[in-house]
Amino acid sequence: MSSTHIYSVYDEELKYLTRRISEMGGIAEQMVADSVRALVNADLALAQKVISEDAILDDAERQINEKAIVTIAKRQPMAADLREIMGSIRIAADLERVGDLGKNNAKRVIAISGSGIPRQLARGLEHLAELALMQLKDVLDVYASRSPEKANTIRERDGEIDAIYTSLFRELLTYMMEDPRNITPCTHLLFCAKNIERIGDHATNIAETIYYMATGAQILGERPKEDNTASLGAASE
Repeated sequence: MSSTHIYSVYDEELKYLTRRISEMGGIAEQMVADSVRALVNADLALAQKVISEDAILDDAERQINEKAIVTIAKRQPMAADLREIMGSIRIAADLERVGDLGKNNAKRVIAISGSGIPRQLARGLEHLAELALMQLKDVLDVYASRSPEKANTIRERDGEIDAIYTSLFRELLTYMMEDPRNITPCTHLLFCAKNIERIGDHATNIAETIYYMATGAQILGERPKEDNTASLGAASE
């Protein structure tokens, strides 16, 4: 966070952005966790709750953007303050997208509920979600501390989620090839797994934004990627 300013109202405006980002993060985390729980347990009521909560995140992003624009117009911030404000806009967009991905998974609960999810696949999906949620929780903790070192460490973990996603993708392909009746539910689960993998990507985006906010520089080097699903298919199985 920036140092104290002459105008206390300016500090309050920056604190407002920080507080709203933290609130968005908490809502996004809960939506993702609930969407996976709803999928595994075929809980239609919980899925509907997740879908309805997406509007809360949308509204929060709008409020953050509006406050950021007004603050830029009134205060004409420079250097660290400007990075703080622009970073808030970028992080709010990532968190809003995380909510969208959770909502998308919740919408698939109805389609999957009639067929059920094999326990082995459910465990794989839950494990993938645990990793993505851990990434999201950790990066929100780093947002509070603004530690560039910790932000970079979180970015380096992105490949772990990709590797688990690739394994689950392969498993779902196997189920579809073994029994055509599995094609429809497994296709939905493929989309769900990809959504969860994308949540990990958004957490990594946030880590990169925090690093920039703290240092004024971009993290050098490519992200570690272990998503090999493009090379998988019926022939490779």
